[in-house]
Amino acid sequence: MADSVKKWYVVRAIGGQENKVKNYIENEISRLGLSDYVDQVLVPTEKVVQVRNGKKSTRERVYFPGYIMVEANLTGEVPHVIKAVTGVIGFLGETKGGEPVPMRQSEINRMLGKVDELTVQPDHNIAIPYTVGETVKVIDGPFNGFDGVIENIHEEKRKLEVMVKIFGRKTPLELNYMQVDKIS
Repeated sequence: MADSVKKWYVVRAIGGQENKVKNYIENEISRLGLSDYVDQVLVPTEKVVQVRNGKKSTRERVYFPGYIMVEANLTGEVPHVIKAVTGVIGFLGETKGGEPVPMRQSEINRMLGKVDELTVQPDHNIAIPYTVGETVKVIDGPFNGFDGVIENIHEEKRKLEVMVKIFGRKTPLELNYMQVDKIS
């Protein structure tokens, strides 16, 4: 019975604590035996690639800071239980003392599609955006700010061999694609 009218709602939470609040909601729902009324609690995240000190690292970042998506049937005590959880500010779209407003189907599809799209691993067979003989600017590492010419492309290592002029002498550098930028 509870399964037939489940809709997606947006819960406002304290920024930076979305995952903690998600766990609190899940624990509280299971503790009170209301699992039939709440299907999913979701914090949309995206994978972000960062280059720090010449090393590429991937980390997850919250896509909608301060918001948690909940698929639930808000009947009886369920909305009050969710609102009472530590870190929850309230439901998005509710008027003062009124009913929470469910998300539109188009918003749900866009949100779930975006989450699915972001969880797909990046394809390593991406076309190389550089060509031999092209002039590029080094944007990361000890030679940051230097201009150079691409001498060779090592596809298997995903690296570029760039010839940079330092103190009047040409010096070869091996850089990854994230360390250089095209000069327009």
